[in-house]
Amino acid sequence: MTLQLDPVTSSPPAVVAKQVPERSGALVRRFSGVARKSSGLVLLLILWQLGARDWLGVTTPAPTEVLAAGWELIRSGELWEHLAASARRVALGLSLGITIGLVLGAAAGLLRVAEDLINAPVQALRMLPALALLPVFIIWFGIGDSFKIALITVAPIFPIYLNVFAGIRSVDRRLVEAAESLGLGRFELTWRIILPGALPQIFVGLRQALGIGWLALVVAEMQTTPVGLGFLMNDAKEFLRTDQIFLVLVIYAVLGLLSDLLVRALERRFLSWRTGFEGE
Repeated sequence: MTLQLDPVTSSPPAVVAKQVPERSGALVRRFSGVARKSSGLVLLLILWQLGARDWLGVTTPAPTEVLAAGWELIRSGELWEHLAASARRVALGLSLGITIGLVLGAAAGLLRVAEDLINAPVQALRMLPALALLPVFIIWFGIGDSFKIALITVAPIFPIYLNVFAGIRSVDRRLVEAAESLGLGRFELTWRIILPGALPQIFVGLRQALGIGWLALVVAEMQTTPVGLGFLMNDAKEFLRTDQIFLVLVIYAVLGLLSDLLVRALERRFLSWRTGFEGE
């Protein structure tokens, strides 16, 4: 009796047996990597739980109490309403701010004329504290969502601009000269040489911009808002609900962490060509 194998869909038993341990080994490595990267958070939660009462002389709710407060708000549907309102504001503000920062940084980095026109005003505005803009923005936009989105829009412009500008200007001049000697036009030179070379720095700016965007949301929503995570925190403060206050703080931290993980995933996708030191 001879063994018949479909040349397209079948594999020899030895090959199948070899693939099974390889897949299981890949799953084990992935799980161990996730566990290793999460160890710091797990340790922090354990320390928080153990020292929840009179920790450093300050009374704080335990993580279990924070989870209970979160479950209470989830059951009532209140948490999703506030979370959706905050997420919409951040999405709009970050989209506008990151786009403006990218355009300004790319223009100043690629063109000296644009640098002369853009760089000095941006550097001057960058030094203005966000809190100083609150009364001006309230006068301009009122106390509705427009004011909050405008404040979130302004915050990420500067880190994106600085990193895009620095990334473009840090591209090796020899690569540019080699590309020009090969006859690449301005568009091809920018698309194939300058932007890929600037991508690592751009992703650094993107990570900073996302974090600053969430910080701007906190400041914006603490100002007379009827719905949002900031309103939830203010309401909890009025009733001395420290468990809900810590819940909002945890939500901010988790959202910031998820944003950072998203950018790191994009880095792995678009910077797979880069081979740098990854620690020992």
